[in-house]
Amino acid sequence: MAKIDVVNLEGKKTGTLELADEVFGGINEDLLWEAVKHFRAAHRAGTHATKNKKLVSGAGKKLWKQKGTGRARVGSIRSPLWRHGGTVHGPQPRSYDYQFPRKKLLGALRSALASKLSDGKLMVVEEFDLAAAKTGTFRKTLGKLGVGKTALLVDGGQENRNLQLSARNIPGVELLASNHVHPYHLLRYETAIFSKPALERLQDSLKASAPKHKAEVA
Repeated sequence: MAKIDVVNLEGKKTGTLELADEVFGGINEDLLWEAVKHFRAAHRAGTHATKNKKLVSGAGKKLWKQKGTGRARVGSIRSPLWRHGGTVHGPQPRSYDYQFPRKKLLGALRSALASKLSDGKLMVVEEFDLAAAKTGTFRKTLGKLGVGKTALLVDGGQENRNLQLSARNIPGVELLASNHVHPYHLLRYETAIFSKPALERLQDSLKASAPKHKAEVA
């Protein structure tokens, strides 16, 4: 069973946390790709639209009589064959979301955590206990923790107002609750910083949902 150092907000080690092999044991890149693809598809606006024959401007009057002119028959100036006419089978507003099995999502989340750990970009702090809501002070704190350009902060479910106000205006930093973390978030940000209670809670949840392997029979 692997272990990870737990530090305080000054970057000093205060202890260790055991990591479950069921959660941090392996990386499935195919599953990560599927999870990210689903996440991005579900967040597409889908507001694209083209005008069909009934929506474009123009009268519906028949331009000339059906027979006897020597010209091709035509019923409306809004015909798709004409310039400024309607578009046939063009894109219309729709949702790009689709069903994604929960077991696959949890498996991808385990893989994303294992990937962050193997890259050395997973950090655990005792807790995000800030005395005041000050962006400048918190920015210095992130510097002491060795945070680069981007960072994902994961705290427990309880509201931490000082942390929210301190982190919201820092470019490249996002704060999430442990039950809202998605594999996309872990892959998007360079460093993932968990509070110890948040990682323990997420690890217990993922461990409980991990597939049980049958013991080999001798």
